Amino acid sequence: MAPQIMSLEKGGQDFPAKLTTQVVVCSIIAAFGGLMFGYDIGISGGVTSMDDFLLKFFPVVYTKKHRAKENNYCKYDNQLLQLFTSSLYLAAVVCCFFASKCCKKFGRKPTMQLAAFFFFIGVILDAAAMNLPMLIVGRLCLGAGVGFGNQAVPLFISEIAPPKYRGGLNICFQMLITLGILCANIVNYFTSKLHPYGWRISLGGAAVPAIILGLGSLIIVETPTSLIERGKKQEGLKALKKIRGVEDVQKEYDEILQATEVAKKIDHPFRNLMKRSSRPQLICGTILQVFQQFTGINVIMFYAPVLFQTMGLGGDASLLSSVVTGSINSASTLVAIFGVDIFGRRALLIEAAIQMLISQVITGVMLEEHLKATNSISKVYAYIVVVLICVFVSGFAWSWGPLGWLIPSEIFPLETRTAGFFFAVSVNMIFTFLIAQAFLTMLCHMKSGIFFFFAAWIVIMGCWAVFFLPETKGIPIDEMNERAWKKHWFWKKYFNSDDEAIKPVGDKASTEEKA
Repeated sequence: MAPQIMSLEKGGQDFPAKLTTQVVVCSIIAAFGGLMFGYDIGISGGVTSMDDFLLKFFPVVYTKKHRAKENNYCKYDNQLLQLFTSSLYLAAVVCCFFASKCCKKFGRKPTMQLAAFFFFIGVILDAAAMNLPMLIVGRLCLGAGVGFGNQAVPLFISEIAPPKYRGGLNICFQMLITLGILCANIVNYFTSKLHPYGWRISLGGAAVPAIILGLGSLIIVETPTSLIERGKKQEGLKALKKIRGVEDVQKEYDEILQATEVAKKIDHPFRNLMKRSSRPQLICGTILQVFQQFTGINVIMFYAPVLFQTMGLGGDASLLSSVVTGSINSASTLVAIFGVDIFGRRALLIEAAIQMLISQVITGVMLEEHLKATNSISKVYAYIVVVLICVFVSGFAWSWGPLGWLIPSEIFPLETRTAGFFFAVSVNMIFTFLIAQAFLTMLCHMKSGIFFFFAAWIVIMGCWAVFFLPETKGIPIDEMNERAWKKHWFWKKYFNSDDEAIKPVGDKASTEEKA
């Protein structure tokens, strides 16, 4: 890759930097945390549709699926089956808190290494599971890995990437998530034919990305911000020169140093998030996670084979349809990688909201008309629904999916960055858990109306992107307040000349002044 020189303006100063091979390699290795996450998302839906898996762990569901005349929308309505999928996200919520502390105290690299370790242990337990408790404990370990990985990886990439390329590089995380989902769908398609242990191979395959992340994290550099934040100034300066590919990094180094000095005065970063001038970032960073889940995407990703079987497609056809949607998901993410730093964040979010809304509404109308409680929808209509779902997935893949991780990783100032991103990741995991745990029950009771439910949320989130989200394209992280939030028509009122907007809550300087 040919290096490209760029300048980042700050108060009339220039920050020279190249898009170095070091940055690209580090970003890709770190993004394998996304591959772990994506593989798990994709594998769970396929495994829960396999008869061998259901017969061993969920015999009641197996009986409802094959031996009883059941409502089309209710054959998979089982809380324990949903717990298999959702339990991972309960563990992720708890571990996000410890991961945020680990990120701050020990660095981004060790946090990613812990993610790989926990995920690998979870893979072993699940692939070798002999009973439901062992299976769930394995899922909890996987959740710990997801919690640590999702906390560290986006921060790591945002901090090492030059601002001009930060969006595209950070979306490598989402790209690997989509590739993980695709790989899982392909694996499920082939292992579903291997009886009776195909599901064990599917679950065991998650060890591959965990090993790659664990070994790869040994060779990548720690972020300069993390090194300087922990008092390793010379190492931070050396790392900055290495990732920027130039010797003249003093101005950028001074800015990071200044930001870390401010951050050191914060005794309680979580309490500091509650101050008035931190509310815009906190509100936007967390509500974006809620909206990401209420697009309904994880309904498709978790339960695609189950959903397609509900519509009357056979087992092989439903798994193959999942491979198709997974391929569309991965291919569409490339649009985000190359487009996010050209078109900006808001344009992609708004366009995709319209696209997803149309797809959800038409899908809901078709199922309402043609899929009743006990009939089978014709194959023609079933495949039209698959096409509509692909349209929906493509819109999500170049917008709310990757930007849901990118935007929270770049909007918080250093003094509240790990704490703020913890809140964002935790909210994401909480609502992922709620959707995963509730969807099959919602499908049973709401039937096709579930698509209208998610469509209504898409209208709300599209309006939010239009009116309340500032554009962050190309803005250095440490200048986000000045160049984005303070210029936004709504959020600028949260930044004023009073003491709360100037002095961090609980900072040491304020304590000394009072003394």
